[in-house]
Amino acid sequence: MRYLYSVIIALVLMSASPLAAAKGDVQSGEQKSQVCHACHGSDGNGTDPSYPKLAGQHQDYLAKALRDYRSGDRNNAVMAAFAQALSDQDIEDLAAFYAAKPGLIDLKVK
Repeated sequence: MRYLYSVIIALVLMSASPLAAAKGDVQSGEQKSQVCHACHGSDGNGTDPSYPKLAGQHQDYLAKALRDYRSGDRNNAVMAAFAQALSDQDIEDLAAFYAAKPGLIDLKVK
């Protein structure tokens, strides 16, 4: 019985890891997204095709991309400069905001 309790406690502790706890807030992300509007549009569906559409992307993808820009694992001088100023919570909030927006409906290759 003691072993069972140990397993249950271990499972509870693992589910409370920092990665599991890191959730983005859509409203905070909207406030933090002001600087993104120039290239990606206010709704994440910018009109310039040279900038990626962020709206509707998967939240974990957006967060990873921002972390990779911040660390230098993803190379873009402009995005790296913006990402350097972001905290982990900022990244989660921005990712939650853009993931909640409608977008990426048509995935056909032209």
